Amino acid sequence: MKQIVMLLLAVMGIMTSPAQINNSKNMEELKLTTEWDKTFPKSDKVDHSKVVFPNRYGIMLAADLYVPKGAKAPMPAIAVCGPFGAVKEQSSGLYAQEMAERGFVTLAFDPSFTGESGGSPRYMTSPDINTEDFSAAVDYLVTNDMVNPEAVGIIGICGWGGLAINAAASDPRIKATVASTMYDMSRVTANGYFDSADSVEARNEQRKALAAQRTEDFKTGTPRLAGGVPDVLPDDAPQFLKDYYDYYKTERGYHVRSLNSNGGRNVTSGIPWINFPLMSRAAEIENAVMIIHGEKAHSFYFGSDAYKKLTVVPGEPNNKLFMVIPGASHTDLYDRKDIIPFDALVTFFNEYLK
Repeated sequence: MKQIVMLLLAVMGIMTSPAQINNSKNMEELKLTTEWDKTFPKSDKVDHSKVVFPNRYGIMLAADLYVPKGAKAPMPAIAVCGPFGAVKEQSSGLYAQEMAERGFVTLAFDPSFTGESGGSPRYMTSPDINTEDFSAAVDYLVTNDMVNPEAVGIIGICGWGGLAINAAASDPRIKATVASTMYDMSRVTANGYFDSADSVEARNEQRKALAAQRTEDFKTGTPRLAGGVPDVLPDDAPQFLKDYYDYYKTERGYHVRSLNSNGGRNVTSGIPWINFPLMSRAAEIENAVMIIHGEKAHSFYFGSDAYKKLTVVPGEPNNKLFMVIPGASHTDLYDRKDIIPFDALVTFFNEYLK
C-alpha cells in the first residue's frame, strides 16, 4: 500500500526532491563559446560568466550572468531577453551589462531553439515556450545565492516585450517588468503591420500557406527558413526596415548567431502566434510594469495599446507606467546608450525590487 501511495504522489508531482528537479544531466549539453563575442565592449565594472539552466520543457538555456564587482548578497536581479530574432550577444546583453553596472545581478539569455541555447528544431518560436523561457530565467535567479528571491524583475526588448508582459501575467515571482520598444508578436502575425490584414480571409490564406509549408518541411525533413533582414534593401524599403538593416546587417549589431542578421526563423514559426494571443491576462498583473517606447517608432501602437490593457490595483499607488522617448525610433532603444533611459530603469527597479 505504501508503494502505491508513493507512486501516486510522484505521478501527481507532490514528491519533487532536488535530485528529481535538477535533471539537467539527462538533457542536452550545450557548447558555449569562451571568447567575448558581443556587439558591445566588455565592462571592467562587472564580473561576467556563462551559465546554463533548464526550462520547464527540458530545454537547456544558455545565458550570460553579469554581477557588479564587489557585490554582496542578497541583491536585486533582472533577467533580459530580446529583440525577437536576436541573441544575448546583442541588445539584451547590452541592457544586462549596463544594469549590472548600476547595481543589479543580471541574466541575458538566449531563448529556446536559438543562439547557444538548446531545443530542436532550430530557429523555432512559441508563445508558450518563449514565455516559459522568462520564468525559467527567474527559476535560476531566485535560487542563486547572490540574489534576493523576492526582488527579481525582467526586461523584454522588441517582441520579447510582449512576452515579458505575458510572463508577468503568469508568474507573480516577477516583481517588476519592463517592456522596451515592444512588439506584440501574436498581433502582428495574425493581423499584419498596423492591423492591415485583420480579417478572417487574410488569416485563413496565411494558415493555408503555413499548412502547405509544414507538409513540404515534413517531406524534406528540413524546415524552410523565412529569412532575416535582407542583405540588400529594396529601393522602396520603409524606414523601419532601413533601421533594422542598420542594426542587424552592419558592424553596429551583426552577430553570426542572430536569426535576424542571417537566415531568420522557420517559416512555420508563425503558426501558433495566429491562434494564441499574448497578454490576454495583462489586466490581471498586480506587480509593477513599465512600457518604454520611442515617439517615432513604427511599433509605437503596440506599446500604447498594451499599456491600455494594464490596470491599477484599487487602493494602491499606480505601478503601471508608460514612458515615451521623444524623437526615438524602434531600433534606437536597441543599443543607443544616450537614448535608452537607463536612469529611469534604475529608478523603476529600485522602487519595486526592494
